Amino acid sequence: MGRVNLSIKFAVITLALIVLLYIDLITGFVKIPFSEILKYIFAPESVSEDYYLLIKEFRFPRVIVAILAGASLSVSGLLMQTIFRNPLAGPYVLGVSSGASLGVALVVLGGTGVAIKTGLNINSHIILLIAAGLGSTVVLSVVLAISSRVRDILSVLITGILIAGVVSSIVNILQYFATDVNVKSFIVWTMGSLHSVSNKDISILFPLIFITTIFIYIFSKRLNLLLGGENFAISMGVKLKSLRILSFITVSILTGAITAYCGPIGFIGIAVPHIARWIFNTSDHFVLIPASVILGGVFILAGDILSCSFIENGILPINAITAILGAPFIIWIVVKNKRTMV
Repeated sequence: MGRVNLSIKFAVITLALIVLLYIDLITGFVKIPFSEILKYIFAPESVSEDYYLLIKEFRFPRVIVAILAGASLSVSGLLMQTIFRNPLAGPYVLGVSSGASLGVALVVLGGTGVAIKTGLNINSHIILLIAAGLGSTVVLSVVLAISSRVRDILSVLITGILIAGVVSSIVNILQYFATDVNVKSFIVWTMGSLHSVSNKDISILFPLIFITTIFIYIFSKRLNLLLGGENFAISMGVKLKSLRILSFITVSILTGAITAYCGPIGFIGIAVPHIARWIFNTSDHFVLIPASVILGGVFILAGDILSCSFIENGILPINAITAILGAPFIIWIVVKNKRTMV
């Protein structure tokens, strides 16, 4: 791909991200004039007090976490599709999101006992972040152990789905024994939301996701070598076991962080990497990782705009919107059976 053509495509998707970011900022129960957005950016002291509070505490955190969520889940999906060499691999399908949900369920549904034993506040997002990360790591480790013994990628995919089913059953049991208040809180959390994240939360999320993404980008060359097959990668000096562990730790951090703060958001991790491959017509991770970051943000911002547009005085769950947007792409992948990983 020529550099000019590549630059044009990146410019287009970046412009789409900026446009959707602006639309998302002004979308909501209270419409914010574009002039007030510009004032907030360039001359915050001139913004009216009501608009200033709304933009600072609600709208800007919402769009920032939307971009972070889209980037994290997209990069996670890309890594899993590369490691498993399976176009349908993703944090949602292989049970990683379910593992993160189990970690959060143990805190939220059994939170009183945990709080008493640890002396921690169960409403803290830090606890949810740790619990989600540990949950996703456990599930991903099980899938990794199985994949090392089973070479058939379809069997690994089915195993991941079965593990996700078992984890979901455990969560259902926890809900059965939990109090009504805790169950309601957990169900609301499972619907997914970008609106409960504060600026303080973003100060934790942003550096965590940024550093993790940059770190895995450094290993793009090794990921590219893996596309030629495991034997080829090993012959080129790639330490396959170390790369897998590194990738799975990255996926656990990215997926666990977003799941803890925003709830389980599905379909992004599967669909966006394929959209990136289709647009840029490449499997080069030096291109696909930044492309997935931008397109993931585009995808989530579009979903958030739609979630705020159908109900006059309310917001639809973002998980439902991403499912509607992402499902057609996944169906297309299955029908066409495009093995873009080779």
